[in-house]
Amino acid sequence: MSSTTLTEKPGKARKPSGPGSGRRLLRGLPWLVVRQHRVALACVLGLTVLTALWIVYERHELVQLLDAKGWPEKDPGRPMENNRGYEYITSIINGLPLILAVFIGAPLIAGDQENGTAQLVTTQSVTRRQWLTAKLGLAYTLALVPGLVLSALFTWWWEPHRSLFLSQWIDGVIFDNTGPVLPAFLLFLTAVGITIGALVRRVLPAMVGAFLFTAVTTMFVWDEVRVRLGSPKMFTYPMDTELPARFHDVYEMDRWVGSADGTLYGWGTCAEATEKAQNACIKEHGIVNDVIQYLDYGQMATMQWTAAGILLAGTILLTAFTLWWTSRRPL
Repeated sequence: MSSTTLTEKPGKARKPSGPGSGRRLLRGLPWLVVRQHRVALACVLGLTVLTALWIVYERHELVQLLDAKGWPEKDPGRPMENNRGYEYITSIINGLPLILAVFIGAPLIAGDQENGTAQLVTTQSVTRRQWLTAKLGLAYTLALVPGLVLSALFTWWWEPHRSLFLSQWIDGVIFDNTGPVLPAFLLFLTAVGITIGALVRRVLPAMVGAFLFTAVTTMFVWDEVRVRLGSPKMFTYPMDTELPARFHDVYEMDRWVGSADGTLYGWGTCAEATEKAQNACIKEHGIVNDVIQYLDYGQMATMQWTAAGILLAGTILLTAFTLWWTSRRPL
């Protein structure tokens, strides 16, 4: 969101002026874009490093605790219950999409249009497409690096000890923060923020729009999408018996009661006021089984790559639209 004054011609690097001067890794327009967003760059990378180190520390502490308690041969209890480190870490990771969409994506183009930097840059030896490419490259790098690093470390922490974590694999705090989903999610919501900014051309309305879209998506829409990415399976077992142990980590989508000929009835079909009336209802319908519809852990990887594919396709479409829209509109 910071403004930049051009002090040198892009693409023409200034020569070192003294004995202490060193070579820059970036020159020309990339250097200007990085310098313009240096505060955001430092904040995001600093938060990423801090969270990454915290995950490494928490995993080390968990492994030490489990070794001391003789896990997996002995029951370690519930080491992740009331684990404040885990709660803080997941809060930070869950907040990253909002941070990137609102504070990086939304003002990326809208800020330059509002304060005139876009007009200034494109009046020099820089085309509009070069300017857009440099801006988008920085934003997507800021989304991709934290996503890859934190997803890899969180997966490394969770996967070997998943039976000890209180959240199920299908819950957003696990599913969205492991594997390819987190980097894809960050890229998509950053693209959403950029697109909203390009459309409204004002920083504050763009940030509000990005905030609302991200909040609704992460709190409501994505939860509904996630569970529809798998292929539901059915399992039938005798009524009033326990599910086999292999079903302990499945996500149960629905439940019925069924007769011997396979007819299904709603779970509350025979919920009568008295046991006698309930037994009569069960006998009348010939109900002998419980039936569940579920998603199992074995589907998680496929579901995550499907989710990542959808999000990346959305990112590509939004980016193409932003380039097309911004290239054809006055700055």
